[in-house]
Formats: sequence, C-alpha cells, structure tokens
Amino acid sequence: MIREKELNGRPGLPMLLFFLLLLLASIAGMVLAIQAGLPWGVVTCVLLMIVSIVGACGLFLVNPNERKVLQLFGDYMGTAQAAGLRWANPFYSKQKISVRTRNFETAKLKVNDKSGNPIEIAAVVVWRVVDTAEGMFNVDDFINFVHVQSESALRNLATHYSYVADHEGEMALSSHTSDISGGLAKEIQERLEQAGVQVIEARISHLAYSPEIASAMLQRQQASAVVAARSKIVEGAVGMVEHALEMLSSKGIVELDDERKAAMVGNLLVVLCGDRHTQPVINTGSLYH
Repeated sequence: MIREKELNGRPGLPMLLFFLLLLLASIAGMVLAIQAGLPWGVVTCVLLMIVSIVGACGLFLVNPNERKVLQLFGDYMGTAQAAGLRWANPFYSKQKISVRTRNFETAKLKVNDKSGNPIEIAAVVVWRVVDTAEGMFNVDDFINFVHVQSESALRNLATHYSYVADHEGEMALSSHTSDISGGLAKEIQERLEQAGVQVIEARISHLAYSPEIASAMLQRQQASAVVAARSKIVEGAVGMVEHALEMLSSKGIVELDDERKAAMVGNLLVVLCGDRHTQPVINTGSLYH
C-alpha cells in the first residue's frame, strides 16, 4: 500500500523572482543580440526564455488545510503539505486534496433490528483525510467510498441491536445512544482504514419504527409504560398500607382482627391505586352485621 511522504519542493517566491528576472534578461539579451547581429546570441536568449517560462510552470499554491499530490509520469513522488507558494519540478502533475473536516448525513435506511422489527435509521459522520496517498491511490473515489462504507456499517450495526431493550440491562438503539455511536464510529473507521480517512465522530441522527408498524409499536410502548407505572404504584401502596397498620398497632389506637385488617387493606389499596377520586362510604353499623 502506498503511504504518504512529504515533498514540499522549494519556496515559491524566490523561484518566481528568479524566473521573472531570467525572462527579462533573456528578452533584453535577445534585443542586444539582434542589434549586434549575433545569431547564436538570439538562439541562446530564446532558449533562456523557454526555460524561464517552463520553470515558472512549476509554481503552485498550497492553501491552509490543503495538500498537493505530486506525480511524475504516473509515479507518486510525494505530497506538498507546507502552505503558501511553492515550486517543484514543472513536469510534476499536482492534484489538490482537502484535509479539512467534513461531514455528511447518510440516507434513511430501512433495516430490521435484532428483534426483526423494521426500523428507519440514519447517522451523521464527521471525517477528514489524514493520508493523501492512500486516499488517492488505494481507492477509486475516496469520498464515495466513505459514503458507501458508512451506510454499510450503519446497516450492519442496526441488525445487532434491538430498537427497545427486551430485557433489563440489554443494550438498545433507543436507550444507549452514546455507546451505539461509539461502536458505529469504530466500525466505520475499520472499513475506511485503507482509504487514509480518520472518522472523528459518528452519531445516529434519525431513529424510528417503519410507518407500517409505528402505530402498533407505539401502543406496545404505551402499554409497557402503563404496566411499569402501575407496578410502582402498587409497590408504594403496599408499603404505605404496611406502615399504617404498624402505626395503628404500635400506638394502640385500635385492635384489628384478621378480617378487619383485610377490609382495611382492601380499602386503602383501592384509594391509593385507583386512578379516580374515591367516594367515602360511612358505615354506621358493625362489620359483622
């Protein structure tokens, strides 16, 4: 595999002044040679003019966060990394590659999660080129390569996790966003290693059930939430009833047999667990008549 090597050439400004002076000198020399009738002088000045023009073609500009890949007749010679006006062999081809940080959002992919439920998922990937030689020569089009491999990694990751955890402690797409994003970035980086690309960040930007099951799954989530809430309410109500019975017994306010305790527990649970306001009923008789 081809690795990047630095080749900045020479500073461009001194070379620009040199070729400019050479051009002016050759023009002045040719005028003098013509006036003096010296054919060999004219030929020499013409050759110097050609050299100055061709030499000036070796000047190129490198912008900040930009690289120029230098090739000579198909052979990789190096990469100019120093910003500013530079000069290298005029016969080098010079191709620009940006090393700025870039980002893109994948298309909304429709995949099945670990539980087999169809979901829609998309991600934002932040990346940059760190090895211009690998990006230029190891893959055909490194930008398209990044996009395709990112979508492939996202599709593969979505099939290994459920949208919602089926068991307590299970990692899920909707509840473990940070961990899932870290795993996604790692998988994309492994796929892009040969392209000289560094993945800075990858995060899920869209996650939803597919429209055909969205309504049913929403009802399922609502039902699960209601059951969980009711469980908490019942747990708290039982604790309150237990505490009330203990206080009545410890303070000797009233002596209750098992039947009266059962009736009191039932009434308290109805009051505490009901989702409507209770209406009090005053019993003026005995519990046994």
